[in-house]
Amino acid sequence: MTVVGNPVRRRVELALRYVVLVILAILFLLPLYVMVKTAVSQPSDVTSKQFVWWPADPNWGKFAEIFADERFGQSLITSTIMAVSMTVGQIVIGALAGYGLARIPNRASKFLLAVTVTMLLIPSATTFLPNYLIVSWLGWTETLQGIVVPTLFTAFNVFLFRQFFLSFPKELEEAGKLDGLGYIGTFLRVVLPNSLTFAAALTVLGFLGAWNAFLWPLVVAGTGFGALTVQVYLSSFITAQTFDYTGLFAAGFLASIPVLLVFILLQRWLLRGVAETGLGGA
Repeated sequence: MTVVGNPVRRRVELALRYVVLVILAILFLLPLYVMVKTAVSQPSDVTSKQFVWWPADPNWGKFAEIFADERFGQSLITSTIMAVSMTVGQIVIGALAGYGLARIPNRASKFLLAVTVTMLLIPSATTFLPNYLIVSWLGWTETLQGIVVPTLFTAFNVFLFRQFFLSFPKELEEAGKLDGLGYIGTFLRVVLPNSLTFAAALTVLGFLGAWNAFLWPLVVAGTGFGALTVQVYLSSFITAQTFDYTGLFAAGFLASIPVLLVFILLQRWLLRGVAETGLGGA
């Protein structure tokens, strides 16, 4: 019975896993389906009380209109530059600061760690106005650096990198020091190459947050053409008098593609980073 039962049990478990995965995949793909369906629907179909799985006469012209809009193309370029700059800066500064707190002996390490943890407890809304006043004093309003520079330091990244480096094998660092490497050399040649999976996990989270940023770019740069981001561009479809459902969902679907590409490209490293560092809450 045991020999016969084990293969049957494995098949049942495998089938149940696939069923659960298919259900989860449908749930995750449902928002994309709603966006595309709404984008190709007629305005009267969007507000209709009668539900249809797919419009009888889909209108793909909205996507062409979005692509033809110069403001959309500019917003994609601006958001890409902003998201990449913010993500790279946050990873570099977080890794350097985290390694310094974890490995470099200093009398101020405990104090700086306490300040970092305290910053995690401070709501971002309380620092919004001071940051804007500093940006305005520097003359960086309606500029890209005004959006990017104040967000380069994140206490979240510093704390997580510190915790990760505390568990990093000291034997590898000692081997680097035997070869004559200092703290910077050890970090660049030994520690950093072995921390790419963890950095990839934070990269995905950082890029997603930067790409979806709305309030800070809106306040600093406004709706001007020079520093217009995707999220601010999407808000232009909603006014006090009108609500362009089809245009909003078409632009929203197109704006989600870069985030999906980043996730697909870094998926393998993201899963490894979550498994190795416990970001998933396990």
